[in-house]
Amino acid sequence: MTFFRKLLGGGRESAGRGPLIKNAGRRPSTRDFELGAVGLALAALLVAFSVAARLLSGTHPSPLAFGALLGAPILAAATMTLFPRWSAAVKFVLLALVASAAWASLGAAGADAGLALAFAAVGAFVAPSVQRLAEWERGIVLRFGKFRRVRGPGLFVLFPVADKLAETVDLRIRVTDFSAETTLTRDSVTVTVDALCFWLVWDAEKAVLEVEDYEEAVILSAKTALRAAVSKHDLSVFLESGETIEERIRAEVDRKTTDWGVTVQHIEITDIQIPEQLQDSLSRLAQAEREKKGRILLAEAEIEIAKRYEEAARVYAANPTALKLKSLSILNEGLKAGNSMMLVPDSITEELKSNDIFGLQALNELRRDEQASAGKGTKKAAPDGRGKARS
Repeated sequence: MTFFRKLLGGGRESAGRGPLIKNAGRRPSTRDFELGAVGLALAALLVAFSVAARLLSGTHPSPLAFGALLGAPILAAATMTLFPRWSAAVKFVLLALVASAAWASLGAAGADAGLALAFAAVGAFVAPSVQRLAEWERGIVLRFGKFRRVRGPGLFVLFPVADKLAETVDLRIRVTDFSAETTLTRDSVTVTVDALCFWLVWDAEKAVLEVEDYEEAVILSAKTALRAAVSKHDLSVFLESGETIEERIRAEVDRKTTDWGVTVQHIEITDIQIPEQLQDSLSRLAQAEREKKGRILLAEAEIEIAKRYEEAARVYAANPTALKLKSLSILNEGLKAGNSMMLVPDSITEELKSNDIFGLQALNELRRDEQASAGKGTKKAAPDGRGKARS
């Protein structure tokens, strides 16, 4: 809880937002070593050696003495696991010394008591001295409180009581999700920003010796830079130029953390929350902007079409035959469509009539000739009829 209070500035949280560092891990407790599989294997060897030494001594121990020999190293290893401090080992040996003295005073064999104490002391000091780190881990070793060296990966030995494994540093890339508190943009809009920080430790010595908590320092520095970037830009600029602003934040934070042995590789803004009333206004503004762009594109298309028509007019003016062919093409397209009625300019019909494109003029002349012939035949038959009537 203390770790989270530090991150939140004395226990404060954003209203309904939670901690500023969302996936922050709990700070490990202070320890001088880490008792792992290798240390437990040494404790098991001590148990086997103590039992073998007592059985080969020539005398058969009592069940109580045999249990003490068997359990002393195991109890020492368990104590070191629960209390990983050299001071706990010293206290355990002192308690074992008192217990062995009381055991000897009660009539137990003094040799068995001394042997149990010896193996308990060896188990308490030797088992934690062998440490193991993974390939991506580095250990900061202090000797009597002074920096000794950076150890790892693999196996290494700590000098009992004198050496201390102050901290184990993970050199892999870490991703931390954090949130900035509600901030005002330059145009006085309240926004809440969430972001991801990708960072890694490249110098374990600097990260541990020069900064109390390098993880907290990196994330809080990134949060401060993010808030500063929000306050320096308008909301529209912040939304449109997110990648540029992210790179500026990363460069500013990396400039600070380089002295700590930490590199910030990337900062990514994941969420920007704005008031609902402003969301509606921005939605209407975006719709109007899209309509404006659509009309501008339509007007530009009209201008382009007019320019093309102008070029076509110059071509047709220079070549009347091309204009006639265009007229015929228009009529042909209309006839293909199966329209029963077509509306065409008078100029086209006059042109077609004068040139008799479709033979309409010749057809009309033939019809007039037929009608004229029919009229002459009727006039010749009329006098004969009248003569017959007279007779």
